[in-house]
Amino acid sequence: MHMSLEDYNKAYKAGKKDYQARLLRGEQPTLKVLDDILPPRGSYSEVPLGLVQIPIEQIVGTKTGGRSSAFAGNFMPILREDTEFAYKWASLSESHLNEGIRDPIKAYEYMNKFYVEEGNKRVSVLKYYDAVSVPGNVTRILPPKTDEKENKIYYEFVDFYELSKVNYIWFTKLGSFAKLQNLLGKEPDEVWTDEDKLTFSSVYTRFAAEFEAAGGKKLSITPGDAFLAFLTVYGYRNICEKTAGEMKTMVAKSWEEFHLLEHDDEIELKMDPTKEKKPLLTRLLPLSSPKLKIAFLYVKTPSSSAWTYAHELGRLHLEQTFPDEVTTLCYENLTSDLVEKAIQDAISKGCNIIFTTSPEFVQGSVQAAIDHPDVRILNCSLNTSHRYIRTYYARMHEAKFLMGAIAGAMSENGRLAYIADYPLFGTIANINAFALGARMINPRSKVYLEWSTLKDADLGKVMDSIYEKGVSIVSGRDMVIPEDASRYFGLYRLENSTPHNLAMPLWHWGKFYEQLIRTIMDGTWKYDDSSAEKKAINYWWGMSAGVVDVICSQNLPIGTKRLVDLLKDTIGRGEFNPFSGVLYSQNGVVQEDPGRSLAPEEIIKMNWLAENIIGSIPDTKELKEQAKPVMLQQGIEK
Repeated sequence: MHMSLEDYNKAYKAGKKDYQARLLRGEQPTLKVLDDILPPRGSYSEVPLGLVQIPIEQIVGTKTGGRSSAFAGNFMPILREDTEFAYKWASLSESHLNEGIRDPIKAYEYMNKFYVEEGNKRVSVLKYYDAVSVPGNVTRILPPKTDEKENKIYYEFVDFYELSKVNYIWFTKLGSFAKLQNLLGKEPDEVWTDEDKLTFSSVYTRFAAEFEAAGGKKLSITPGDAFLAFLTVYGYRNICEKTAGEMKTMVAKSWEEFHLLEHDDEIELKMDPTKEKKPLLTRLLPLSSPKLKIAFLYVKTPSSSAWTYAHELGRLHLEQTFPDEVTTLCYENLTSDLVEKAIQDAISKGCNIIFTTSPEFVQGSVQAAIDHPDVRILNCSLNTSHRYIRTYYARMHEAKFLMGAIAGAMSENGRLAYIADYPLFGTIANINAFALGARMINPRSKVYLEWSTLKDADLGKVMDSIYEKGVSIVSGRDMVIPEDASRYFGLYRLENSTPHNLAMPLWHWGKFYEQLIRTIMDGTWKYDDSSAEKKAINYWWGMSAGVVDVICSQNLPIGTKRLVDLLKDTIGRGEFNPFSGVLYSQNGVVQEDPGRSLAPEEIIKMNWLAENIIGSIPDTKELKEQAKPVMLQQGIEK
């Protein structure tokens, strides 16, 4: 018993120290009391959870006020050693050391924090000995739903807990619990097996230990936030196989990713190329341009994919523009599993800039960039937040608005169709811009939205659906594919089941690559990263930088061509935003201020459809299997 009283005295000192520190900070020095913070009686409901393993660090207080004054806010005792309380504490301490405390406590869970009803001394002893968890019979208190962020995150947790029974991970950002379920390779409503729970507990515990050992408590994020970012970079299966030593190295290398999460707006959008900031004299002197060897990584081949073909034209444009300064090579037909290997090969061949041209290549790009900090790696994706790579995309919605205006002008019956592929960041903005452009010219226009990547969809079925609706003008895939001589691309009119092309949107990647390479050659690349808060950098250039355009058919009426030129000019000069003024979605007003335009972030993350669109945004499970990798990386949450 003597040893146990010694431990009591140590715990008492720790309690007194915590008590004083809280007093000095103007905080309540004793335990939080659940009864003091609960919403009004009758506004919440109680749900019995049964016997639960309660994470010790999430036990923050007691249920009623009567028990709180014996403990400091850290659950250490503050009553002197000559009290009956001290004797009982010491006895519990002794039995914990001899056979372990096994009797379940009784507690309430509120907003994923636990408050003890019976067993305060047991919790105090277990906290003193740094126990990880304690069994407890738990009653959950469900608060009324509100629009507050904490409340919404809590209800996301409640849904997640139903599937996983995991209560020891927490996030500060909305959507994180669903994202975790997804990154673990599970369907949104898939229940975890016992093996799933054991594996996850082991992996997460190892990560959290390394994260905290490296200084994680100094960051304003939770270990859960950091773990989610870590998963995004390395993948769950890969992490499961790592030893503690390997995990430690990976956590240290990824530290800037965690810093990034401390800012609410983690992404810095660069809407136009950075102009030189050098003094005039140095600009007049001949610049010794560095030799650049650039690799391009493609998801398919240029002859089989319009997307890859557009980037291949960009690569060729670079070689023609900088014949002496730049050499390039390309890797075709890559999957996300092969990306890192291709990057390693490119680096071994002396490449110092690498463009990975698909969102599904993000993970491999970040891993390679962490290992090769001297190589500039850029990934073609939107709204992707990573510190070790930069990302780039084009504001295609500006061109789609013009296409919509042409469609509205050229349709006799106002019935238009838009064939989309994946519901990704930026894609929804393209669809809505098209619908708004059409509506500007013809207020009665309707846009029938078709998805080419639905499980049972093929081009034949999609076209049959379009014919049935009496549509005359269709917006199809953006570009021609060299292997496919079909005219079903861009904007076309259907006459007797034959497409007649009216206009085509252009991703001018050559202009993008040229301007970006110039920023590296003239030294302005580093200015993009000059802000005090280190953020992820995303180049999102549009008509003002010449990276998107619309090519019109010779057969367009002269008045329509003039209208397109006028709109192109005003958008390019930044005088007109397609998403300005009062905006209506299928469900009502999205923006009611006639003098305001949507901010770039609102355009990127758009998850609603304009009111003149007939159709909906599909869930991932409605799409073909091949859509999953890119949806995981870039998919829109409805």
